[in-house]
Amino acid sequence: MGDMEQQFVDEAFATNWIAPLGPNVNGFEDAISSYLGNSSNVAALSSGTAAIHLGLQLLGVGKNDDVLCQSFTFSASANPICYLGANPVFIDSETDTWNMCPILLEQAITEGIAKNKKPKAIVAVHLYGMPYKVKALHAISEKYDVPILEDSAEALGSRFEDRNCGTFGTIGVLSFNGNKIITTSGGGALVAKNKEIKDRAVHLATQARDDAPHYQHSAIGYNYRMSNVLAGIGRGQMMVLDDRVNARRFNHEYYRKRLEAKEEITFLEEGEGYFSNRWLTCVLTPSFEIREKIRMGLLAENIESRPLWKPMHLQPVFKDSKHFVNGVSETLFDKGLCLPSGSNLTEADLSRITTAIENILK
Repeated sequence: MGDMEQQFVDEAFATNWIAPLGPNVNGFEDAISSYLGNSSNVAALSSGTAAIHLGLQLLGVGKNDDVLCQSFTFSASANPICYLGANPVFIDSETDTWNMCPILLEQAITEGIAKNKKPKAIVAVHLYGMPYKVKALHAISEKYDVPILEDSAEALGSRFEDRNCGTFGTIGVLSFNGNKIITTSGGGALVAKNKEIKDRAVHLATQARDDAPHYQHSAIGYNYRMSNVLAGIGRGQMMVLDDRVNARRFNHEYYRKRLEAKEEITFLEEGEGYFSNRWLTCVLTPSFEIREKIRMGLLAENIESRPLWKPMHLQPVFKDSKHFVNGVSETLFDKGLCLPSGSNLTEADLSRITTAIENILK
């Protein structure tokens, strides 16, 4: 937490604005919109998952529709597809950014069209804060007229060619979960290119109540709006967002400078035009065995690290889902490791972690 969050929360209590509307909600949305630029229209919601759910519904996804989704991601990218009764079709990664492979994406679209089942939407993810191949994916999206829902849950503060992640897709999604670059403890946001989409999202997020003096509903709605209290935390967090990005990038650079000479450790590099918030610092090792040697060695020193995301097409719950794979995400899962990356890590912490890794690899 920074210095201002408590002030905004106290203001919510003092003015009795506790409900899921109020000055902090409006102020938080305005702060996000101003930060993102590109005329962004922002709806503050209860979670990033809720934003994906609403976003897919607003893109017209319904029962039995196919939705193409990055396989190498957290399950929240895919679960809302199932909420709507649609079918997730998983697309593997490429090695430059670890995100959705454009070649496999186009293959999945053309195969769907050939079977008279054109995909309804694409869920593309900026994984670990690294922007996906924006130009390639959006060229395919435009070529086949399949909209992109841009999952930027891990990428607030990341940019591609000086444009903020979250503003490329027809709809963008942010997360403010407790482990994200900034947090409202729980929360998320939907980012839309036009105000009409934002207004429709807010309508659905507030139980789809019609404009009437009585309670009237012409559509099924959800209880997805962010509370004014949590939005107060968000307003304070937006004031320190750049500091948090700098802290995460400092972590990454520290690890890289200390460990890049180790032949067992490689880092994901930023390509030309790419700026990652380095939400998590991730490394690749030569094998599963070496990854586990490092992970278990760190654990013995009471230092937590984790394997990279297990691909969705390998998850038991999605074992019957169609997938287009090339082996990249499976390799990343087997050989990759997330190192401690919190914004509050000190240089002493970072030194302790890297020294432990150096000792493990001796």
